[in-house]
Amino acid sequence: MTGILFDDRSADRREQDADGGFAVPDMSTVAVMRRIVRDHVVPRLKLVLLTVLAMTFAAAGTGALPFLMQFAADEIFIAKNEAFLLGLPPVIIVVMVARSWAEYFARVSQGYLSNRIVADLRSQLFEKLAFADVQWLQSTHSGRFVSVFMNDVTTINTAASQTITAVVQNFMQVVFLCGAMIWMDWRLALITLAALPLGGWFVRRQKSRARQSVTSALQEVGALGTIVSETLKSIRVVKAYHRESHETNRARHIIERTLRHMMETVRTRAASGPITEALGGVGIAAAIFYGGWQGISGNVTLGHFMGFMTAALLVYQPVKALASLHNQLIEGTVAAARVFAILDQDQRVTEVADARPLVLAGGALRFEGVTFGYEPDQPVLKNFDLDIPAGTRVALIGASGAGKSTVINLILRFFDPQQGRVLIDGQDVRTATIASVRLASALLTQEPVLFDDTIKANIRYGSEDASDEAVVAAAQAAAAHDFIMGLPNGYESRVGEAGQLLSGGQKQRIAFARAMLRSAPILLLDEPTSALDGEAEARIQEALETLLEDRTVIVIAHRLSTIRKADLICVMDGGVIAELGSHDQLVASGGLYARMMAGQGHSGPGGAMVLVDDVAVARAAVARADDRIRAAQA
Repeated sequence: MTGILFDDRSADRREQDADGGFAVPDMSTVAVMRRIVRDHVVPRLKLVLLTVLAMTFAAAGTGALPFLMQFAADEIFIAKNEAFLLGLPPVIIVVMVARSWAEYFARVSQGYLSNRIVADLRSQLFEKLAFADVQWLQSTHSGRFVSVFMNDVTTINTAASQTITAVVQNFMQVVFLCGAMIWMDWRLALITLAALPLGGWFVRRQKSRARQSVTSALQEVGALGTIVSETLKSIRVVKAYHRESHETNRARHIIERTLRHMMETVRTRAASGPITEALGGVGIAAAIFYGGWQGISGNVTLGHFMGFMTAALLVYQPVKALASLHNQLIEGTVAAARVFAILDQDQRVTEVADARPLVLAGGALRFEGVTFGYEPDQPVLKNFDLDIPAGTRVALIGASGAGKSTVINLILRFFDPQQGRVLIDGQDVRTATIASVRLASALLTQEPVLFDDTIKANIRYGSEDASDEAVVAAAQAAAAHDFIMGLPNGYESRVGEAGQLLSGGQKQRIAFARAMLRSAPILLLDEPTSALDGEAEARIQEALETLLEDRTVIVIAHRLSTIRKADLICVMDGGVIAELGSHDQLVASGGLYARMMAGQGHSGPGGAMVLVDDVAVARAAVARADDRIRAAQA
């Protein structure tokens, strides 16, 4: 079983890492909107123009209502004009039906546009996840990435749909209705609308507070996602240590903090409504007073006043929507900035302009003066030189942190060395295409990685173009065919999340079959049988030997049985090669390897000898061996 650690940071550290490994740029609302328009709106300009046209038509229909009301009052109720009585209702019906259909088209096209933006962003985020550097992925909290992928993008969807409606339809309604008010009586219009700038000033004052509360809320949602992800992955450990209450309390604290930030956002968002309503009430009251005084004086007709008041009452709904738009924009742009922070992460491992596929000739490997550190000032490998002829089995042994896994990471080009070169069949991996470098190797780890799909799909993951016959042949070679056929659905049986419906040995055999199907000349092993008991290991040992045939093999070895079979044993210590040779050669030399064999081996599962790779244990073992040698000499 792999070790399980929890991300249980202090509050200060949690604030420092609030965005889970990706720095969120301080982008203004205008900058974010400009990018969204450039990347997602402009490419669909024809649809946008049709949407704007439909919304404008619908807004024009709304703008016509005050004039229709004026005609109804003046010509029907006052002038008693029967022609208007017969002609006006059909006109109103035509206007309203046309307005309704225009609004329907506008909403459908606006909904498609906003959801298309969301789909594009999610596709880009997943592509970034798939192609991102391993180092960046390891520093990014998975729960926070999922939160951005799901919650932040949904926030963008809501903001985008409301923004499109507010900016186009509501704005055009305000334009048409205000135009109608000014056309009817510009003095009355100025009196009615005079209070609106005060509402705009109030909304702008809330900008900083709203942005901070939205940012904090999204960060806390991401932190909650991390805890949920950790707890689900580690539920056996949580229960074994009786820490259910501890994890529940961790989640509850974040949930309560999220609630506080969300309520700050709600209060800020809600404040614009009452302010707009109050200012609207002042404007309507002023309009009634001034318009009524003009009516008493005989300067305006009843129809004129009714038409104006219709426009005044209708204009406040879109004005209120525009007032709340500011908060929606802040929520959307904060979420978009977090999305862009991921999309804009620099790619450290890149292809050169003239990269070419590797020309494979057996899978020979060479490290030439390689110096590498995950942090530049903390080298893991130091001037590392290793020449591995094609078809050679090499065992890497050494203490934790000696650089064994780093060797595999560099072969796969998960990272590039700060100095030196890594060559496959004499070709620098940095001058080759990344795809050809990765396809040259097959990787097997201690914990087999399976996907929540069918057994056939998991085996075919090694070669997507493989036929069903090739999949079956690989399973037979991996001693997996018999147990697969014993399942209710055979190769179509699903393995569950992370292969949880299969035993450890069954999962490992599926992983072997996948590696066999890959037919790569280089095989990279992180002791794939070390997690199995002796009986399970014995069942798949023959499959493993079949897999190793005619390949260059690099194995991070812990078991003495594995180490003995290697053609070349590389003893690593502090990022350099301390000893190099076969088992017999290294034992005969009486060096570090011999002393580790004498004092560090202990019985593992099934009686196999396990080489412990802890630094302190290794040093103690060497000291014990030295004591025995001195005692024998005495």
